[in-house]
Amino acid sequence: MIDNSQVADIFSLLSKLMDIHGENSFKSKSYSVAAFNIEKLPVKLAELPADQLFALKGIGDNLGKKVMEILETGRLKTLDDYIQKTPAGVIEMLQIKGLGPKKIAVIWKEMALESIGELLYACNENRLLLYKGFGEKTQLNVKSYIEFYLRSRGSYLYAQIESVALALNDMLKKAFPAEAFELTGAFRRQMETIDVLEWVTTLDADALASFLQRENFRVTEQDEISIRFSAEENIKLKFYFADKGNLGSILFQTSCSAAFLNEWEKRYPSAQVCPGEKDIFESAGLPCIVPCLREEGYIISEAAEQKLPQLIDPADIKGIIHTHSNWSDGANTIEEMAAAAIQKGYEYLVISDHSKSAFYANGLQEDRLKEQHLHIDFLNEKLKPFKIFKSIEADILNDGSLDYSNEVLATFDLVIASVHSNLKMTEEKAMMRLLNAISHPYTTILGHMTGRLLLSREGYPVDHKAVIDACIANNVVIELNAHPRRLDIDWRQIRYALGKGALISIDPDAHSVDGFNDIRYGVLAAQKAGVQALNNLSSFSLSRFEAFLRLCKENKGT
Repeated sequence: MIDNSQVADIFSLLSKLMDIHGENSFKSKSYSVAAFNIEKLPVKLAELPADQLFALKGIGDNLGKKVMEILETGRLKTLDDYIQKTPAGVIEMLQIKGLGPKKIAVIWKEMALESIGELLYACNENRLLLYKGFGEKTQLNVKSYIEFYLRSRGSYLYAQIESVALALNDMLKKAFPAEAFELTGAFRRQMETIDVLEWVTTLDADALASFLQRENFRVTEQDEISIRFSAEENIKLKFYFADKGNLGSILFQTSCSAAFLNEWEKRYPSAQVCPGEKDIFESAGLPCIVPCLREEGYIISEAAEQKLPQLIDPADIKGIIHTHSNWSDGANTIEEMAAAAIQKGYEYLVISDHSKSAFYANGLQEDRLKEQHLHIDFLNEKLKPFKIFKSIEADILNDGSLDYSNEVLATFDLVIASVHSNLKMTEEKAMMRLLNAISHPYTTILGHMTGRLLLSREGYPVDHKAVIDACIANNVVIELNAHPRRLDIDWRQIRYALGKGALISIDPDAHSVDGFNDIRYGVLAAQKAGVQALNNLSSFSLSRFEAFLRLCKENKGT
């Protein structure tokens, strides 16, 4: 079934291609607006009868017919026509941050460049500086984004590839029930991005190759110990061959980082070949170290000292912190968000819509805040003992201040402070903004510390340790934003934070009730850092969360 996002993506691409071709700007903008409106619709277009679809605000007759065409065929002929007359490399340029349709038109029609590789070469030779609208800074940014994009191609977010991995795993086991198939590698270690899906199997190479080739995979590499495949969308598979006697050993070796495995082999150089992974740890006299913790060698010492953490589990999350309702840019009402949280067994919900500086996200001016707070009071009376907390995701401004007065900030139960604008900063500028915001007496949680978007934006540079130290000194909680494209703070930095006594908060940054499901990906990332329930704010019960907020206000004199 075609979903709203797919329909919106088609209209968005059509609008951009029309701009690249210099078509009527009013017409191209109409498709852009349609894409925006469709993305925000609370109903699924595919489930609406035609008369209701055409009656939707902003759709009308012309757009309605195109929506129907997409829903019925999965395509739009108008878009197909533009794609056919546009070089594939020019369309790919739309993936490069900082390049809008107008600049791409200049690159294609005036510079005669039709691929990202050609554009990168032109940047290296300073050719862009010869054209209007391309200054030195623009050229440098384009070059940087292209290099990052090229590094990222073929990689997937864990959340993107998870369903593929599990479906393939199920398919293989059903096709060969007498053989072993065990997922391994980066996927088993719960890495946030995945380049290749890996298995250990007892199936022989010829049978495996024959089966996967029938499923449209092709062999790309093969040797005595492994075989590689690739398929459409650059999905890569790798299989390690084993027998029943050494399956455990190969599974262990392939689901450890190089650093962990090197340390293990130094300590246990004569480890036995084992049929099961559990046997390996028993022979070393250690409790089992789960794959997500097999990153650094220090965890082996912790295992030897019986100090392995009791890792947080999705069931440990008691409340939903950091959510956006339709008061700003969310898809659902506050009541709908609360009902979904109650249905899932959570004890509380923190509504943290965007603040007034986020005009692009319908951020709340002071008069609307008063209305929202009255509405939350009404809902809290209705929904007891469940509780909705009044919060805001306050923009950290260029000088590090927040975008409301202290009198307004005092009306919230808690404040999440985040950077959303002017992300192209030096470390000095970023640190100034973050440290000033952290020291603000009304900041409760520092949201998505670096602003990164996995596989598309690296985030602004920060001194993680200095930020963590400042959070601890100012009693500020550090968010682990659970959106699978963020997962920010990076799990690699959390161990330092835990060692210093920081409190983490695994928050979904949900813009719809479906966004609650992202909590799981935040938990998977937290597990890699050794986070326990006691280290996580959103694992606090309602009564403990209320007590925590009271103590915060007392400590900060607010």
